[in-house]
Amino acid sequence: QVQLVESGGGLVQAGGSLRLSCVVSGRTFSSYAMDWFRQAPGKEREFVAAISWSDGNTVYSDSVKGRFTISRDNAKNTVYLEMNSLKPEDTAVYYCAADYVPRHARMATYEAGMDYWGKGTLVTVSS
Repeated sequence: QVQLVESGGGLVQAGGSLRLSCVVSGRTFSSYAMDWFRQAPGKEREFVAAISWSDGNTVYSDSVKGRFTISRDNAKNTVYLEMNSLKPEDTAVYYCAADYVPRHARMATYEAGMDYWGKGTLVTVSS
C-alpha cells in the first residue's frame, strides 16, 4: 500500500522558517517526481514545488521561488520542503504528492497529474 505521510507543519511568525517532510513507502519511486501542493482556506489547491526522484531536477511556482527549497533523501525515502521568509499568505494545508514521469517527459505541476497524495499538514503564518 502506497503511503505519503507529511509532517512538520505548525504555527510560525511572518519571516520565520519551517521544514516539511514527506515519507514515502509502499513502492519504488525512482521513476516518479515528488511534488508539494498547498490549499489555503477558500482557495483551490495550487502547485508549490516538484523534484525528480532520479536526477534531482526541481521546479518551483513563482510565488515561492527564492524562498522555498525542495530536496530529497533517497536513503530515507523522504522529500523535504524548506520554507524561509514565510508570509501570512503562505498559510495553507501543504500536501505531498507523487507523479509518474515517463522517460524524457516533464514533471507534472498540476493537480490532475498526480498519482498519489498525502493527507496534508497545516502551516499557519501569523503576521
